[in-house]
Amino acid sequence: MEKYIDINKNGLSVRCKLFYQKDFRNIPHMVICTHGFGGNKENHSAAKFAQQLISKYKGYGAIVFDWPCHGQDARKKLVLDEFMTYLTLVIDYCREELHAQDLYNYSVSFGAYLTLKYMAEIGNPFKKVGLRCPGINMYQLMLNNLSEEEQAKLKKGKEVSVGYERKMKCDQKFLDDLKNSDIRKYEYFDWADDMLILHGTKDKLAPIEDSQKFADDNVIEFIPVENANHTFSDPKTSDFAAHTMVELFKPE
Repeated sequence: MEKYIDINKNGLSVRCKLFYQKDFRNIPHMVICTHGFGGNKENHSAAKFAQQLISKYKGYGAIVFDWPCHGQDARKKLVLDEFMTYLTLVIDYCREELHAQDLYNYSVSFGAYLTLKYMAEIGNPFKKVGLRCPGINMYQLMLNNLSEEEQAKLKKGKEVSVGYERKMKCDQKFLDDLKNSDIRKYEYFDWADDMLILHGTKDKLAPIEDSQKFADDNVIEFIPVENANHTFSDPKTSDFAAHTMVELFKPE
């Protein structure tokens, strides 16, 4: 079953989509799914994963939400700290309102970067973490999508519009915060046994080499997925990703 939920707290409203079996007020095992830059909670890969998850394991659910400035979110300007606040609100909601005893995380691209940032800088509330095509060097990935003219505007203190279907305001501070929150400077050894990274060999947005090095440096299991692009748009690779992540979160 599916249900839309708004988490309203401290003047913020986090728009969520919940996948569950019967009772949405009691979901012992909850997977928090996060989307990439420019995406939203309606993405197909998250829905495919969530449907497989709840059909296979009893007591499981999945929740997807719109990051700040994404999807139906009301905010318009990118502020990195607000992404951490949104994830905290979702974590707290899962524990307090959905009565989740175990939290898991399945994140892609920019969402994977944010999850890793959260784990290192705030704490790791997740029993297991699955990442797909993570944006390891997120600062550089953002620069790659900005023209020289846009970068010059930012340095002069002006804002530029970024994004795909929905445009978001970006300033130099957002880029500086990404640079300062370089996840490669942190260690993830304590959680490595409960982490998995998938990355497509044909990813043209987030270099697979970055993921491979990050996984090697932190002794995290790494699976290169042949012929998969950044979004795993081919049904075969998408099915493989969903199945692999469902297996990662299986009951112990």
